Amino acid sequence: YDYDYLVIGGGSGGIASAKRAASYGKKVAVIEKARLGGTCVNVGCVPKKVMWSAATVADTLKHDAHHYGFSGGVEAASTLDWPKLKAARDAYVLRLNGIYASGFTKAGVEDIRGEATFVDANTVEVKAEDGSIKTVTSDKILVATGGRPHIPAGDGVAENVISSDGFFDLEELPKVAVVVGAGYIAVELAGVLNSLGTEVHLVVRKAKALRDFDPMISDALDTEMIKAGVHIHRNTGGISKIEVGEDGKKQVTTVSGDTLYGADVVLMAPGRIPNVEYLNLDKAGVELSHKNHITVDEYSNTSADNIYALGDVCGKVELTPMAIAAGRRLADRLFGPEKYKNAKVSYDLVPTVVFTHPTIGTIGLTEPKAVDKYGAEKVSYDLVPTVVFTHPTIGTIGLTEPKAVDKYKNAKVSYDLVPLFVDTSKFADSHYGIFQVDPENKPKTHMKVICAGEEEKVVGIHVIGKGSDEMMQGFGVALKMGATKADLDSCIAIHPTAGEELVTMGTW
Repeated sequence: YDYDYLVIGGGSGGIASAKRAASYGKKVAVIEKARLGGTCVNVGCVPKKVMWSAATVADTLKHDAHHYGFSGGVEAASTLDWPKLKAARDAYVLRLNGIYASGFTKAGVEDIRGEATFVDANTVEVKAEDGSIKTVTSDKILVATGGRPHIPAGDGVAENVISSDGFFDLEELPKVAVVVGAGYIAVELAGVLNSLGTEVHLVVRKAKALRDFDPMISDALDTEMIKAGVHIHRNTGGISKIEVGEDGKKQVTTVSGDTLYGADVVLMAPGRIPNVEYLNLDKAGVELSHKNHITVDEYSNTSADNIYALGDVCGKVELTPMAIAAGRRLADRLFGPEKYKNAKVSYDLVPTVVFTHPTIGTIGLTEPKAVDKYGAEKVSYDLVPTVVFTHPTIGTIGLTEPKAVDKYKNAKVSYDLVPLFVDTSKFADSHYGIFQVDPENKPKTHMKVICAGEEEKVVGIHVIGKGSDEMMQGFGVALKMGATKADLDSCIAIHPTAGEELVTMGTW
């Protein structure tokens, strides 16, 4: 064979796996038809975080600065030089493309440019941009081609919208934007545009965005988006038609019959689909799921003995760090020492951050999923102590004797019942402490800790609010190590921080 390991796809997962394999002395090549770095570097995490940071600066100028004695913030926020921001962002991404290319050279990985198509399980044709074709062979092949935005059908939809990719091509800040979608991409970009000064209309098919997140998170974000000025159009069923007027403005009609007028930009972000069409995977014996994702087991094995797949093309956990970890573990298992013969990545307890305004950090089970897993009848929302300031005063907690008799008169002891405990907290971050506004109107941080079993093992942590993106990484480690509520309680808090709430919750 020409190579020991051939990687199709130069995104985060593919690059990580290729470089790890090369570190074991294997002959490795990566085939990529676009810019190195994949979605994350070019049209995803990296440029998105730049735009989120710009939006955060604007929010600070508009909403926070005057509380700290600075004047002119609102006026300063309106002076955004979009072309300058875009140029700086694009230059940053270009530097990263170069870093990946030089990284290949240092690691001894060959960079092959073009589109890959399987001839058989060990043979791939590569069509270069100039139309030339060459054939390469490899003992083992990894498919890490990622995904792309899905544009749903509709009259005038495809030709009159941009995707999340197209967002980064915008040459100017739109005055009015319609963002379609209820996932994290939609709410992130809606938040960025709104903070930077665009009138934003968020169109969701059902009642609210982020429906798969914990209800505390999705409800809190819904409230904050409304307070920030985002117009949310609910239960629309999606978009059925887009028309363009003589003035160039777009008229958007939803499935439910509502019409939105005067949009400069319609950004579609209803989901993503895998990049598999051009690969001819059937010639290699690689099976796909009903959603066209490559079917893999826990070790990234496909249905073909020597072909592997990971990342967004598999549709498991579509996050850059997840693909990187999976790529490295796969290379360790295939080419590393004996101790890595069973190496695999864990898709459990993956910390996730959504760069909305405010940010969201989450890991583990949502409360509804915890109830499904452990049983609704075992849920406890904490015993709430109550005091009545009579003379003499009355203190009480838990069931009254009649209610206890009624509840347990026929009860038997069972050790297979797993109790579920849910602690929540809602507070205004200390950053907003000096704001001269009604306390109820200060931005709130919401936290939830979900524990299961007699040992109160932490099975879920969910946070929306200032700093949640940074605090979630450490708590992710804690959950992977099997942290209990007692472990959280035993940790000395760092004061004054928002994170301390997670280790003092319910203990005062």
